[in-house]
Amino acid sequence: MSILEEIDLGRSVKSLTIQETDALSREIREKIIEVTSRSGGHLASNLGAVELTVALHRCFDLPRDSIVFDVGHQCYAHKLLTGRYRSFDTLRREGGISGFTNRSESEYDAFGAGHSGTSVSAALGIARAKRLDGRDDFTVAVVGDGSFTNGMIYEALNNCADKDLKLIIILNDNEMSISKNVGSISNYLSSFTNTKGYIKFKDRLYHFFTKLPGVGGFFLKVSRKIKNFVKRLFFSKNYFEILGLKYFGVIDGHDVQMLETVIEHAKKLGTPCVIHVATKKGKGYPPAEERPDLYHSVGPFDAKVGVIETAKTDFSTVFGSLLAKKAEEDSRVVAVTAAMGTGTGLKEFEERFPERFFDVGIAEEHAVTFCAGLAAAGKRPVFAVYSSFLQRGYDQLIHDVAIQRLPVVFAIDRSGFVPGDGVTHQGIYDTAFLLGIPGMSVYAPENYAELEKALDAAMESTLPSAIRYPKGGESGDYGAYETKEHYSVARFGEMTPRLGVVTYGRVSRNVYKACEALGKEFGVVMLKLGLLSPLPEGVEKELAGVPYVAFVDEGVKSGGVGEHTVAFLAQKTPGVKFAVKAIEDEVAHTGSVDELYSRYGFDPGSLEKTLSDLVK
Repeated sequence: MSILEEIDLGRSVKSLTIQETDALSREIREKIIEVTSRSGGHLASNLGAVELTVALHRCFDLPRDSIVFDVGHQCYAHKLLTGRYRSFDTLRREGGISGFTNRSESEYDAFGAGHSGTSVSAALGIARAKRLDGRDDFTVAVVGDGSFTNGMIYEALNNCADKDLKLIIILNDNEMSISKNVGSISNYLSSFTNTKGYIKFKDRLYHFFTKLPGVGGFFLKVSRKIKNFVKRLFFSKNYFEILGLKYFGVIDGHDVQMLETVIEHAKKLGTPCVIHVATKKGKGYPPAEERPDLYHSVGPFDAKVGVIETAKTDFSTVFGSLLAKKAEEDSRVVAVTAAMGTGTGLKEFEERFPERFFDVGIAEEHAVTFCAGLAAAGKRPVFAVYSSFLQRGYDQLIHDVAIQRLPVVFAIDRSGFVPGDGVTHQGIYDTAFLLGIPGMSVYAPENYAELEKALDAAMESTLPSAIRYPKGGESGDYGAYETKEHYSVARFGEMTPRLGVVTYGRVSRNVYKACEALGKEFGVVMLKLGLLSPLPEGVEKELAGVPYVAFVDEGVKSGGVGEHTVAFLAQKTPGVKFAVKAIEDEVAHTGSVDELYSRYGFDPGSLEKTLSDLVK
């Protein structure tokens, strides 16, 4: 039986010898590689945090003590050590365990995660709540260095200086987020020197003096004063110490024994501390060590061979090529990303126009206002961002872009259902928060031709625009449409339409199949919108005289594009019976797109029944 299996059956990780922790770390890595090679997942970051996680589990009493992981890209080892070994094969699958920490999944997951920069704020809240309850246990925040480009981290650090608070912040420094870290903060963190010998010396000196009978306490006080004097004489305080936090670092994040020594020392202080550890992303799997960016998030692959890079065509890469073409034609065009240059398809743009490519790090709020400033100075900025990450810049969308009516283009990747990553990465909310922003045009192309048309219109506009498209590629030809200005029409059956169906984006293929089946029973007219707001002229005329109209919306129902459009059409066509098929008050789960469609009733068969029931 492996050590990992023994831990899963109840053996305490604290009972292991140092040699056994090395073996446990190897077993954890093997399990992570085995499972992610089959189901996909965040590989390189999790491999880099194995020894750190083992050390934390040996030093703290979970779940009494709390560990809050930032983002959650490094929580796989934690899951394997907290009773989820036997279910780990279900990682990121429908009905399986989440790829991130999830409070509903385990009491050991102190706080849910998925987006960067939240850990210190959450850990601070948990620590203060514990103190209010008279508890003396610890709260630990594990933060990757990439998250330190996120402003929320600094807002939290500014509130951490409380001498009696048992809060420990682990800065896991692997010099990477998703893309290579950028900016002054990354350079600052890289400037620290290793203090492993210093920590060991101080710890041994402390134990030596405390064992001296009678005079040990006196000499300990004198040594501390000498140490502080020398430190003030030769070293300036670092950023964390200026904020009132004790700082230890940089520590080898793959040395369990050293990590335990430093963590136990920090625990004795009983005051907020920062422990700065250096880890290697992809540790233990050579292909991931060599290409941590490629192995940040992977699909299924052959673990013996590694990930094989192949040229792919999807919405992200097509968008990137189209934008590079725009930049070639217009020197005002600039591209902005928040640590997601490769993920959003901007690699070609970066290579061809490096001086007009800006990666601001994981700082979406700054990115939006940065774009507003660029636009105010006459440039044509395009911010390429995942739908779920744009949520973080909502205030800036309104205050800095919309109110000033600035022509910023938002290229919103991963809209609609997103496979694998689960609840924190679903792109089902953007239509609901975009449609209410004054002056914002919102496009939803279903194929690459519509994407190009939407980008052309957005770049010509003098107002803000958003173009939302899904992860993956276009559906391909599946039926005949009559193309209009920013929408398309398909008709089914030979009779006068009794049902009108309006939809947009990727789900249009399933809607088309459902309408095609219903057309055998009665007349159906289907409208596929390329522009969601403002509603294209002529849509209401296409639905004139149709007694039943349904909107199929791959997004949240409350305040979404379905309700928004139906409210508009109801004013234009009184007496019509309307219905909206959308995602009700439930957070979307993990699964493939087809699994999610089936779960929420967006597969062709379910849509056919829903639409048929409306007419009956």
